[in-house]
Amino acid sequence: MKIFYDLDNLSSIKNPVVTTGSFDGVHIGHKTILNRLNEIASNINGESVLITFHPHPRKVLFPDSAGKTLLLINSQKEKIELLRKTGIDNLVILNFTREFSEISSIDFIRNILVAKLKAKKVVIGFNHHFGHNREGDFEYLYELGQYYNFGVEEIPEQDIHNETVSSTLIRKALLEGKIQRANAYLDHHYIIISELFHGSETCRKINFPTLRVKIDEENKLVPCDGVYAVNVLIDGEYYKGILNIKNSLPLEIRRIEDILIDIHLFDFENKLIGKSATVFFAKRIRDELDFVNPEEMEKQLKSDLAEVNELIY
Repeated sequence: MKIFYDLDNLSSIKNPVVTTGSFDGVHIGHKTILNRLNEIASNINGESVLITFHPHPRKVLFPDSAGKTLLLINSQKEKIELLRKTGIDNLVILNFTREFSEISSIDFIRNILVAKLKAKKVVIGFNHHFGHNREGDFEYLYELGQYYNFGVEEIPEQDIHNETVSSTLIRKALLEGKIQRANAYLDHHYIIISELFHGSETCRKINFPTLRVKIDEENKLVPCDGVYAVNVLIDGEYYKGILNIKNSLPLEIRRIEDILIDIHLFDFENKLIGKSATVFFAKRIRDELDFVNPEEMEKQLKSDLAEVNELIY
């Protein structure tokens, strides 16, 4: 997958089949669009192209309201890795500014899709809008496609359990600790990618060593406090373990640097400190607890280990 951070050199892309959007979470609805994108590109000897944005448009357009409270399912790094797995050929990450937001839908089509990309086909999700004040839609895109000679296709909404999948729905599930539901909507495990650091000193003293995960991006969504069953991928090898989240407070009062995320691996190795890890969340086991003494804590952690060890994930 080639990654572009501006609109230069896009003319080198062969027979582009294009979609655009934030794609936070890269959920099952997004994957349906991207799979179709790849399919069409293959059929016309072309290349698939996703145009996405950073920061999230809502952060720029509504910094004191909707954008202020928005947490994102994926960090930028996580999003890129998830998109890489979809098999798309080209990812264009554009810097989203107020000035960019004022580009009209016709200018977006004319100056970017046509002039810069020379798009052969554009694929969009159901009820997708684009351009200044979200004025562009499928009908408008189809009409301009007739004039500029590119095809347009709209992908229906994706439903799971009679609910339309959306990034908003997934965020709600994660904040409530409903990991398995979120994973079903995502069609993959919720992940955190982080470098590994020395973990809890308290846990080390009771012979329960941990590795600490740190969140780099202020707007990264962290599930609610509690204990989770996880898999951790490090240097191509998977480790089973349990993860504890503490201080994941409501957005209005949380500080990302105060959130404590510690992992105990079944095959713990100190040499993993400093490594980059991808943590895959499988299930929430219990609430975060306050312990009276180390003995009580050790007893509970042993119980957690036994429970997680019995899980198949």
